[in-house]
Amino acid sequence: MEYLGIIFGIFGLMAYLQSESLKKRVHVLEEELSKISGTSAYDERRSLLSAVQDYIGKQVNLDLKEDCEDYDIISYGNTKHGSNTILDADDEWILVRIDSAKGSKEKLIRVGSVKRITSK
Repeated sequence: MEYLGIIFGIFGLMAYLQSESLKKRVHVLEEELSKISGTSAYDERRSLLSAVQDYIGKQVNLDLKEDCEDYDIISYGNTKHGSNTILDADDEWILVRIDSAKGSKEKLIRVGSVKRITSK
């Protein structure tokens, strides 16, 4: 009976590791797809990049994708006592200053990690 529990535990661990591997592969494929013109992912990326260009120097709320969440942005930048200010952006990265009661930090965020940007 004890062996049966060990066997199921091993199978469970193997299934978990396989699902994590598949998540990473899907993420890589999504990034590649977003760079191919003529796809809806490419259009979404272009519209996000144009929105980022409009928000340079302004305070914004950043919603990041589930697997790319950043503790500082969630805890400080998107609250009423803190703010995110977009300092610069290009095709791959967004430079954000996070102001909070503890001070300021500058962070680079991948454009592919951003789900939505809204003004404060």
